[in-house]
Amino acid sequence: MTEPLVLAQRYAGRQRRLAVTAVAAALREWRSLDSADLRASWAVVGPRLFTVLSAAQLSAATGADDYVTAAAASQGAAPQPDAATVDAAAFSGVAADGRPLDTLLSRPLVMTYRALAQGHSVAESLGAGQNLLGTIVRSEVADAGRQAVGVAMTGLRTIQGYVRVVQPPACSRCIILAGREYGWNAGFQRHPRCDCIHLPTTLVARRQHRGGLHGDSFSPHTAPGGTARGFVSPRAYFDSLSTTEQDRVFTQAGARAIRQGADMSQIVNARRGMHTTTAYGRRVAATREGTTRRGSFYRSERARTEQRTGTRFARSRSEVGRLPTFHLRSPRLLPEEIYRLAEDREDAIRMLRRFGYLT
Repeated sequence: MTEPLVLAQRYAGRQRRLAVTAVAAALREWRSLDSADLRASWAVVGPRLFTVLSAAQLSAATGADDYVTAAAASQGAAPQPDAATVDAAAFSGVAADGRPLDTLLSRPLVMTYRALAQGHSVAESLGAGQNLLGTIVRSEVADAGRQAVGVAMTGLRTIQGYVRVVQPPACSRCIILAGREYGWNAGFQRHPRCDCIHLPTTLVARRQHRGGLHGDSFSPHTAPGGTARGFVSPRAYFDSLSTTEQDRVFTQAGARAIRQGADMSQIVNARRGMHTTTAYGRRVAATREGTTRRGSFYRSERARTEQRTGTRFARSRSEVGRLPTFHLRSPRLLPEEIYRLAEDREDAIRMLRRFGYLT
């Protein structure tokens, strides 16, 4: 029987080929625009683009039932004869966010006009519109497939959730979600040009080995020199990259910290709240991530202060008033700031631990 992750890779490959084909067809239509009369030529090209993308969305959604059913069967689930089936047409001709597809497809033309108004050449303006069109088509085809898979999982009651499978090349935000398990009714987080997919599962808690998937099924499916794609382990993905690629995706300081054992999620999430502030007598790069009362850095600093001073601070609203409230006195430094301030490697490791990047 085919392994679940192998099924996921095959499905991902199919979806990727559909998106590539659709982008190529859409760009051919775009290049047929008459730069001397964009409005008139758009009246012809616009409907053609709609047809191209709608057909690709339909194809992307059509494979959802077969994929989800095969994934369930590969995990030992019994067939469900009364399972509801996906209406693939419902995902065709409309954008993933619900807006009319022709409205979304007009954005590249609007961008072209805007670039022309800003003084860019015709070639540059059309190039900007073309790039946006490629992103739209690729993203909408992928989203049609993902939305259809989500619906198919709901219709097949033996599916209890899904595992996120990350397809390279991926951004740091996607990489840290590799292998994370979600319930069947959890929406799929994605960004434009995201290639990550669902791996439908019959289990509820993967680490408890419930259902038909076992630990060895979740090892990375890409070996050195291999051709298979897809990761369910953030660390395996990171280790598969060259040092140059690690630095590009995670920044030099972030990648360096990860190589030294830092928590990858902490490194990536820290950049969501980046800011500069004054501390230790100088301007430093810091993050607000983890600094709220429920944040990991806030809690570790509270525990550190309690241990140092012997004071216990309030942990709930009911304790406020009876116990003193803890307030952060130090900003949470970013890894690059830590490296800049550290006197040596041991000092850097100590600071990485204090600021929540190393355990």
